[in-house]
Amino acid sequence: MPAFAANLTLMFNEWSFLDRFDAAADAGFTAVEYLFPYEAAPDAIAERLARNGLQQALFNLPPGNWAAGERGIAALPGRFDELTSGVERALDYAAATGVKRLHLMAGLADSKDEEAASCYRRSIVYTAERLAESGIDLLIEPINGRNMPGYFLNDFGTAERLIAELDLPNLKLQFDIYHRQVLHGDVTMALRRLLPVTGHIQVASVPPRHEPDDEELNYAYLFEEIDRLGYDGFVGCEYIPRGRTLDGLDWFKPFSRS
Repeated sequence: MPAFAANLTLMFNEWSFLDRFDAAADAGFTAVEYLFPYEAAPDAIAERLARNGLQQALFNLPPGNWAAGERGIAALPGRFDELTSGVERALDYAAATGVKRLHLMAGLADSKDEEAASCYRRSIVYTAERLAESGIDLLIEPINGRNMPGYFLNDFGTAERLIAELDLPNLKLQFDIYHRQVLHGDVTMALRRLLPVTGHIQVASVPPRHEPDDEELNYAYLFEEIDRLGYDGFVGCEYIPRGRTLDGLDWFKPFSRS
């Protein structure tokens, strides 16, 4: 079955950030992801990973001023120098955690704006080539406009074309099944077509983005399909628990190591 990574930004919020590593391991997870590590020291995160035998599946490169509403800067004109310094900061955390995939957020911009598109391509090429020096994949993720209005990369077709046109060996798709269903539907056929360029998968129920156990999608079927397709990466649990995290893990218990 898939190797599940607990998303420590959304899950286990009953604990402080560093203590979430312990809680996730105690619950049976063998890998973790989160949006950003930058408020904790790299060595502190590395210690929690090692203590609990956890793998670091994924995190995002610095997104600009998140608190002020920015959601990435890769497509924003005039921010390239900030992006390059952010890549170096992320690489410090990558070295400490052993992560092999990082997500670059595009930012809020008109998807039809040619200058934004040019900035985005330049940012992707620079970041992918810099990460390749450390054996790290760069991921791009289409995000739906209901959850993130105005996000530049809001279409799976656009992401697929970018990956093909740029032809960078370490540029991969972050296939969030929740976003795919909201944006386009047709999840299974998209998985079959896009798996060769997919570097990470994420899950949540649709429409409320809770545990992947019921509602609009049949995740038991999708997990079997992911296995059948031979996917050997992580499946990130980027969902908002309905209540306390531990009370909502019945879906996960069949996959737990405990």
